[in-house]
Amino acid sequence: LGQRRRIKRGWVWNQFFVLEEYMGSDPQYVGKLHTDLDGGHSAVKYTLSGDGAGSIFTIDQTTGDIHALRSLDREAKPYYTLRAQAVDIDTNRPLEPESEFVIKVQDINDNEPKFLEGPYTATVPEMSPVGTYVTQVTATDADDPTYGNSARVVYSILHGQPYFSVDPKTGVIKTALPNMDREVKEQYQVLIQAKDMGGQLGGLAGTTTINISLSDVNDNPPRFSKSFFHLRVPESSSVGSAVGRIKAHDLDVGRNAEVEYTIVPGDGGAMFGITTNEHNQEGIIILKRPLDYESKKAYTFKVDASNAHLDPRYQSFGAFKDTATVKINVLDVDEPPVFNKPSYVMDVYEDTPAGTIIGAVTAQDLDASSGPVRYSIDWKSDMDSYFDIDPVEGTISTNELLDRESIARHNISIVATKLNSPVLTSRVAVTVNVLDINEFPPELASPHETFVCENAKMGQVRLRLFPSTPSLRRLICIFFPVKDVLIFSVSPTAVDWSVV
Repeated sequence: LGQRRRIKRGWVWNQFFVLEEYMGSDPQYVGKLHTDLDGGHSAVKYTLSGDGAGSIFTIDQTTGDIHALRSLDREAKPYYTLRAQAVDIDTNRPLEPESEFVIKVQDINDNEPKFLEGPYTATVPEMSPVGTYVTQVTATDADDPTYGNSARVVYSILHGQPYFSVDPKTGVIKTALPNMDREVKEQYQVLIQAKDMGGQLGGLAGTTTINISLSDVNDNPPRFSKSFFHLRVPESSSVGSAVGRIKAHDLDVGRNAEVEYTIVPGDGGAMFGITTNEHNQEGIIILKRPLDYESKKAYTFKVDASNAHLDPRYQSFGAFKDTATVKINVLDVDEPPVFNKPSYVMDVYEDTPAGTIIGAVTAQDLDASSGPVRYSIDWKSDMDSYFDIDPVEGTISTNELLDRESIARHNISIVATKLNSPVLTSRVAVTVNVLDINEFPPELASPHETFVCENAKMGQVRLRLFPSTPSLRRLICIFFPVKDVLIFSVSPTAVDWSVV
């Protein structure tokens, strides 16, 4: 055979394809191998080797017919590479060089599109215009994209209209309805279908879910639940304390729902302030000045509630604030009596007889249910009982003679008590100044004895005395009879004694 003339190779076969997922009872016919050297006299034997030879594919050695022994899956293996050889049936020597060929598994539409990343979640701002992008979904089909329409996917929306739409080719989800309001409906569930065969009848389909949330924008102003708030506040409330709460509700959330409160200048605006509780957005009314039921029993003012962060896109919807009226009634609190002066000063001469009235104090019950007041002296301030007070009239009198040289000033405390509520008391300081009277003659600080010469001249100082009391600083004339002739004078300041 080796001496034979070389002949041009002449393999003859059909293009080989095998249908995937073949379910027939007989082996599936694939094709025929044939060489033009085969004259039909059964002198040629065909052999098969390579990928799947013998196990998946078999060949009739005489006819060259190839069959697939079992069902194949294109998605598992799309093609098989084999080698064919024609040999002399008697000598088993090759008649042709070995030739390689491919058996391709022909696709059928046996795979539905699948969303590998679903279910999806997405967010889009409320009030978005039609056509606003939301998200994109993608389905994959394991079938052969180069053969037929088995892998050509078309998207459609099964549930979620009329709010959203899907692009049939790209899977892009967009808004389809204008002015979707989060405060009306916040969550949407959209069901998307992906169908192969270009969406035609008989195509396989897969679905996925998209959970879409509308995010908040500031499209709602704060609103008071009522237009009038009535509060009651005790007059004893301390300055800086919270005396009431009001609230404006905003349907938005987060920073879009933050509320600022302001008091409109008016009747009671100066008496009160208002701040915002950042946790619950309540308006807390704060007392700025002391209350007095007897002076003013009620205050009325207006409060504005507005958003802290405005969105200019929605200001055309109207004013982004609301106004309410607040009326505060001051509640009367039983208070202690009030003296008509913060303190008292009285003067009395030291020789004033006991029982003499030296002055009076006055206190009043300013409450609406005004009652009588009783007076007393705090014994701790007048332990020696120099003074007495009339419990009804408040007049102060002396109990005994006062001595300025012993105590020149007395400080006593007067207590005023409400007769119908003895626990309510107030105090006032009274200062009593004891005035001096001229009750003591001048005295020399110490006795003096002096001598003068008989020839002393007039005006000559013989003795200087320093007075011990201011009363000696007056002109004092003292006469010393010396044979009824000598007379001495005293200086009014240093008390100089000289001959006159």
